[in-house]
Amino acid sequence: MDSLTEAVLRGASADELERAPVPKDFVAAHLRQEDVGIFDGATDSDVRRSLRVGRVPMPELAPDEVLVAVMASSINYNTVWSATFKPVSTFDALKRFARTGGYAARHDQPFQVIGSDAAGVIVRVGAGVRRWKIGDHVAVNAAVVDDQDPVTHADGMLGADQKAWGYETNFGGLAHYTVVRASQLLPKPGHLTWEETACVPLCGGTAYRMLVSDRGARIKQGDIVLIWGATGGLGAFAVQLVKNGGGIPVGVVGSEEKAKLLRKLGCDIVINREELGIGGVPANGRETVELAKRIGRAIRAELGEDPHVVFDYVGRATFGISVILARRGGTVVTCGSSTGYEHSFDNRYFWMNLKRIVGSHGMNLHEAAEMMRLLKLGSVAPILSEVFPLSEAGEAARLVQTNRHTGKVGVLALAPEPGLGVTDPQLRAAIGEERLNPLRDVKEPALAG
Repeated sequence: MDSLTEAVLRGASADELERAPVPKDFVAAHLRQEDVGIFDGATDSDVRRSLRVGRVPMPELAPDEVLVAVMASSINYNTVWSATFKPVSTFDALKRFARTGGYAARHDQPFQVIGSDAAGVIVRVGAGVRRWKIGDHVAVNAAVVDDQDPVTHADGMLGADQKAWGYETNFGGLAHYTVVRASQLLPKPGHLTWEETACVPLCGGTAYRMLVSDRGARIKQGDIVLIWGATGGLGAFAVQLVKNGGGIPVGVVGSEEKAKLLRKLGCDIVINREELGIGGVPANGRETVELAKRIGRAIRAELGEDPHVVFDYVGRATFGISVILARRGGTVVTCGSSTGYEHSFDNRYFWMNLKRIVGSHGMNLHEAAEMMRLLKLGSVAPILSEVFPLSEAGEAARLVQTNRHTGKVGVLALAPEPGLGVTDPQLRAAIGEERLNPLRDVKEPALAG
């Protein structure tokens, strides 16, 4: 073990961390450019074939960046996209980024370290970094923005050069070390463990922007919100945000087992797709209408009304249904298309009923900070379900790829075991273990060193 890693693991002081030399390479979950195309013609693009764990070279630090020793990360669906090289190889994005010159050139490598979530300890800061210092405990927001682009100062997600860290950039979070811009950093909540913190930023911030932000659906008290995939990473945060904001979450899941977990999260109305005979992409417009009516009847039987908002990240299989389900003047908010990008819907239900479709992507730093604030208040909880070691990152990603997970799947990087990193045990005790871990059974966490 190198001296810097050893110092991080024993909770060394900032001075000690600064004196310890940065290792020349580090362990990371990564893809190899030579593997692009290995799934051509395959019926199952099993990410365990492409996702490798091994040593990669340490990159040089830019003036506006920090080097973070990653204690924990988590799996997002973009990790599955990266590892299947679909819909396009992310190595193409790295080459385009590198062509902008300067420090961006580092990102064009024959490997890509992936992962868009992380929590850890700052061990180096670039010469231009002001608000952060060595030894700080941080969470990483996945949005990489250009702070010299004027539009960034209105909304970072509108910038043409905005990128998803660990997906459209190299040196992501599924690793022992990661390089991030200072403008991606948020303070780690002291009452959370490393792995609990790491499961929040991307999905939590995305759900916040979709539902709460004035750039999303802008939910209010009493709003009925239909949430597809309500026990997934995005969906489980959405349920909590709706409930905490005084709305009425209506969660859609695919099994009775997931329905039980959803009720544990506090979801008011639970719809089991299996019981209604709903699954896969509708064969035609007539089937889409019939499925929408079936769900609509179930919601009205419970609440007497149609949804104000439909929260959709599933895509092709659900979008046409979502447009019909939203009430007159209602909103469909979408951030992704895990079942396919080409959507079809009956426009009559849209234009004649004065509905809105809101496109939402990621979150800006302020939205990410607001989501973290809700965690510190105990208003929203992490939705971690399982934790894997970094050596089994392929297995963790496969779980998400095959939709056999609930909530978020965590990955321990430098943290030797779950339950570490808590620096505010009083707040943790006040909120309670059951509230903090609604989707899993855990032992009492250890205090940070």
